[in-house]
Amino acid sequence: MSNRDSVPKGTVVVASKTFDKITQVDSPRKFEARAELADAIFRAVSRSAGGITVGIMLAVGVFLSFNGWQAMQQAGGDFLTEQRWDPENGTFGIAAVLAGTVTIAAIALCVSFPLAFGTALLISEVLPARLKSILIPLVDLMAAVPSVIFGLWGVFFLQANVIPVSRFLSEYFSWIPFLAVTDDTGAHLSEPSAFTSSAFIAGIVVGLMVVPTQTSVMREAFSQAPVGEREGALALGSTRWGMIRAVVLPFGKGGIIGGTMLGLGRALGETIAVYMIISPIFTINFEILKTGTNSVSSLIALRYGESSQFGLSALMAAGLVLFLITMAINFTASSIVARSRSGAES
Repeated sequence: MSNRDSVPKGTVVVASKTFDKITQVDSPRKFEARAELADAIFRAVSRSAGGITVGIMLAVGVFLSFNGWQAMQQAGGDFLTEQRWDPENGTFGIAAVLAGTVTIAAIALCVSFPLAFGTALLISEVLPARLKSILIPLVDLMAAVPSVIFGLWGVFFLQANVIPVSRFLSEYFSWIPFLAVTDDTGAHLSEPSAFTSSAFIAGIVVGLMVVPTQTSVMREAFSQAPVGEREGALALGSTRWGMIRAVVLPFGKGGIIGGTMLGLGRALGETIAVYMIISPIFTINFEILKTGTNSVSSLIALRYGESSQFGLSALMAAGLVLFLITMAINFTASSIVARSRSGAES
């Protein structure tokens, strides 16, 4: 009987040489990828561009802090609460101009958000491809229109046509405090001169200026909604609006919030158009339809040429506050977009 016949059935016989070869552990191979010259140049240029951008932003903050420190040190906490602006006599603060800045930006947001939201949905979900290719560049080109053009349009065309609207709102909705237009005694005003150069008119102009920015961000978010989810909703019997409400809007929520906040950041810093429209005052005006308001950027543009060295330091301090607020809003918007589904896929 051979040795092969003595092995019970079901037993696997492995030759010793073969077993030794199998159990031998080979060291892992090392793969070294050689970077192409074009890839190395691209990475270097990209990193340099990103570093330079961050460096410029930090340099602006350091510059404003260094030049505005003298004024902030003298004013102390009153710099954020004082409504007067008289640096030469030591009494100055940005309470009034900061309130006007926020008011104009809030009005701009109320004007721009419905227009941007509706336009983004129209382009991404309704229009055929041929019209999309025409309308997308037109909307994007609106962002290239200079601010001074919007300011001229607001002063010479929009203001005259908005005054009747402002008078109507003041007459029939004066029970809402910020829509009333009154004098120092509390009497209601109705003459047209009381409604010119108001925060309401400036807010409308700025709102139209930020529409392209908001529209672009929202449109990109909506267009990235997964095709499979769109088709699945339609296959289940959903209408187009039902599909948009169930799939597109939840997917693009980050883009909606991010685009709105990016538009808000630009509205806070708008200068020329606001400067051309408003009638500057240095008291907080809660009546948005009434003549007179102010903003930080307009204050800098108005007083820069006539200020002393200390006055320039005060303006730098005001610019620093606006810079920090704008950066905080923009970084928050970028974070929201990046954490959303649409931002993660882009």
